[in-house]
Amino acid sequence: MGTYADVKTQTAEAANGDHSLEDESDGRPLAPLQHFSDNLDSWNPTLIDALAQGRRIVTFDYRGVNATTSWTPHRVRAMAEDAVEFITALGLARIDLLGFSLGSSVA
Repeated sequence: MGTYADVKTQTAEAANGDHSLEDESDGRPLAPLQHFSDNLDSWNPTLIDALAQGRRIVTFDYRGVNATTSWTPHRVRAMAEDAVEFITALGLARIDLLGFSLGSSVA
């Protein structure tokens, strides 16, 4: 397994637009949700690599951030709904969430 710094950014199409994501490792999925105005490249690779021990880590950008499409939501509830749309588009029925700052409210 490589490191998070080596993972290639992908795009997933969801009902609410396209989202950029990075998907690392295998196991029970975990989605870390970042803080305000951050993107998936802002995660510390050392932290993500530690979380990836026995887990599938799926980081993604909120709608309207970085290479995603559409507009940035103005409400946390809309951001949470976007996260659900994205997770559903990946075909994941269950996923653990880890929120950091604003990401805690989204979770």
